[in-house]
Amino acid sequence: MALLKPHPLPVRLIATRFFYSSSLKSRPCNLSLSLSRPFFKSRLGRALSGFPSKNPGVLRAFMSSSTATEAFQEKPSSTAYNSDQIQVLEGLDPVRKRPGMYIGSTGPRGLHHLVYEILDNAVDEAQAGYASKIDVVLCADNSVSITDNGRGIPTDLHPSTKKSSLETVLTVLHAGGKFGGSSSGYSVSGGLHGVGLSVVNALSEALDVTVWRDGKEYQQNYSRGKPVTSLICKKLPAASSAQGTCIKFWPDREVFTTTVVFDYNTIAGRIRELAFLNPELTIALTKEDADPKKTQYNEYCYAGGLVEYVRWLNTDKKPLHDVLAFNKEMDGVTIDIALQWCADAYTDTMLGYANSIRTVDGGTHIDGMKASLTRTLNNLGKKSKIIKEKDISLSGEHVREGLTCVISVKVPSPEFEGQTKTRLGNPEVRRVVEQSLQEHLTEYLELHPDVLDSILSKSLNALKAAMAAKRARELVRTKSILKSSSLPGKLADCSATNPEEAEIFIVEGDSAGGSAKQGRDRRFQAILPLRGKILNIERKDEAAMYKNEEIQNLILALGLGVKGEDFKKEALRYHKIIILTDADVDGAHIRTLLLTFFFRYQKALFEEGCIYVGVSPLYKVERGKQAHYCYNDADLKLLLNTFPANASYSIQRFKGLGEMMPVQLWETTMDPEKRTLKQLVVEDAAEANVMFSSLMGARVDVRKELIQNSASMINLEHLDI
Repeated sequence: MALLKPHPLPVRLIATRFFYSSSLKSRPCNLSLSLSRPFFKSRLGRALSGFPSKNPGVLRAFMSSSTATEAFQEKPSSTAYNSDQIQVLEGLDPVRKRPGMYIGSTGPRGLHHLVYEILDNAVDEAQAGYASKIDVVLCADNSVSITDNGRGIPTDLHPSTKKSSLETVLTVLHAGGKFGGSSSGYSVSGGLHGVGLSVVNALSEALDVTVWRDGKEYQQNYSRGKPVTSLICKKLPAASSAQGTCIKFWPDREVFTTTVVFDYNTIAGRIRELAFLNPELTIALTKEDADPKKTQYNEYCYAGGLVEYVRWLNTDKKPLHDVLAFNKEMDGVTIDIALQWCADAYTDTMLGYANSIRTVDGGTHIDGMKASLTRTLNNLGKKSKIIKEKDISLSGEHVREGLTCVISVKVPSPEFEGQTKTRLGNPEVRRVVEQSLQEHLTEYLELHPDVLDSILSKSLNALKAAMAAKRARELVRTKSILKSSSLPGKLADCSATNPEEAEIFIVEGDSAGGSAKQGRDRRFQAILPLRGKILNIERKDEAAMYKNEEIQNLILALGLGVKGEDFKKEALRYHKIIILTDADVDGAHIRTLLLTFFFRYQKALFEEGCIYVGVSPLYKVERGKQAHYCYNDADLKLLLNTFPANASYSIQRFKGLGEMMPVQLWETTMDPEKRTLKQLVVEDAAEANVMFSSLMGARVDVRKELIQNSASMINLEHLDI
C-alpha cells in the first residue's frame, strides 16, 4: 500500500512563531498548519512559521524497559582511559565540535541565532550612539547580509595577536570590545563574551566582511572560521562618507543539516522588537527572490518606543487607561517601562529585555516589577478604602490580570545565563526596578483615581472569580493523582507508565475516537475523544473555565495541574500531546481552540516541546488493488498526473477521521514509522499574544479588518465550502 507524503501545506495556523521537528520518514514537510481559510496567511504567517527538514528523523516508537536493559548490557566495554583520550581543542574548533553550546541548537532556532548575533552587534553600535540605520538582506542564495552605519570594526594591528583587530574578533573566541571597564568600546551592550561574531564565522561555509572606516574600505573573506584572503584595503573617493560594517555569511550545511533557509517572518519579529526598543534606530529587512516581483521589503522605525510597543500588543483590546510609561536612570542602570491594563483580557503579558536582549526566562528585572506592582496596588487599595477588609490582600496573579507590560533595562555589566542570554541575574537591578516603579505608579494613580478604581475593580473581580473557582481547582488538584478512578471515562489509556514513552491523541467526536482506539498501539498510545468544540477560554474567566466538563477532562487526562502554579513536566501523564482533528473547517476551529487553551492555561507545554499536531489524509485513491493517500489537492493532482490517460481509479474524500477504517488511520496518521507530526514551540510570545487575542478575542471588528486586509491572498480553490 503506497503512502504519498504531504507537500508543504498552504496556510499557517495561529499561535506564536513556531519551529517544528518532523517525524516524516522520506521527505521534508513545511510547518504550516492548515487553517482552512487562506485569509489568515498574512499575520498568521508571522505568528507561526515552519522550516523544511532535509533529513527528518523518525520519531521513536515505544521501547520497553527490558529492551533498553538488553541494549545496555550488550554494549561493549570501553577502551582504556588515559592521557591519549584527553583532547585539547584550539581556535574555533570547540564551536564546530559543540555548536549547540553557543547557539542553542543546529536546527532552525540555532540557524536564526546566527543572524541575531550579528544583528545584536549592529544594535550595540546604535545603543552607543554611533549608528542609526541597519540593513538586513536575506539573499536568494540562502546567505544573509547585515550592514550598519556605525564606527566599523577596527582594522589596525592588535598588539596581542599580531593580527589585524578585524581578524582577531573573527577568529579568536572571547575577543571583543564589550568586556567593560575603561578599555571597553561600549558602556552598555548586549554582547558580553566576545564570541558572537567568531561563532558565526566558525559555523559559516563562507563569510565576507567589509569595513568602511577612516575614508578607506577593508575587505576579507573567511571559510569555516579561517581566513582565505588577506585583508585588502582601498581608498574611498573623497566625496564618500561611508562608514560602518557589512557581514555576509552562508551557513555551513555540514553543521545545519536540517535547513539553511532563513524565514522572513521569524527575523522580522526580532527586528520589530529591536526597533521598538531603540526608537532612534531604523532597521530595513529585505528578502530577495529570483523573481523581482516576489521580493519582500519592510522598514521598521518606532519613534514612540515602548509606548508604541504596548499599543501594538493591545491593538485588539479595550484598555482601561492610556499607556503609562517612564524612563529613569539610577546607580548606572537605565530603566524603560510601559504598561497598560485592559478590560477584556484575563491573562498578563510581561516582556523583559536587558540591553535589547529578550530575557525569555525573566530575571531580576521581571521579579522586581512583579513585586512592586503587587505591593503598590495593595497599598493604594487600602489607602483609598477600595479594599475594605483588612485580611484581604490581592495576589500578584490577580493584580496582573489584563496587564500588558514591557520593561527594558540597560545594565553596564549584565549577568546572563549562557551565550543565549535567557535570564538576567543582576541583583541590584531588582532593587532599582522596584523603587522606580513604585514611585511612578503611585504618583500616576494618585493623580488619576478613576484609573486606580478601574484597575482595583478588575483585580477584585479576578479575586472573586478565583474564590468561586476554588472548589473546581481543589477538585482538579485532588484528582491529578494518577489513579484510574480519577481519569475521565472516555479516556482510553495506554499501558506504558513512563510519560516519556507515552503519547495521547486528542480527537474530535466518538466516531473518530472509536476508530483511533481500535487502530492504536495500546502499549504507548492513549486516546481522548472530545465532545464538540471546547470552551474558548480567551473570552472566559477562570471560574467558567473550571466548570467546563471538556476542559476538566483535558486537565485530568493530561495531568496539567492548576493554572498559575509552577509547571512540572514530570507531573504530565504524556510527554507527547497530539492534536488530531478532521481536515475541514470544524477541525481547524477545534484545533485552534485547543491551542488557545494550552497557550493560555499552561504555556510551558510549548516551551517543553510537548504539543504536536497530527496530519491526516484528505483523499484515498484506489487503482486496482493499490491504494494511495493524498494530504491535499496538490498531492491528488500530482498523483493523478502519474496515471495513464485511460486509467481506471476511484477517489474517496474523507469527511472526517471517523470515516477511516482503524487500519487506515494507523497506517496514515498514527504509525510512528509513517505518520507526519508537527511540533509546536513558542518563539515569539509577543506575536503569539497578539494573534490569539485578535483571532479568539471578543473584538469582532479586529477580525473583520484582518479578513478584509488579507482578502487578496485568498486562493478560491482552497476554500472549503
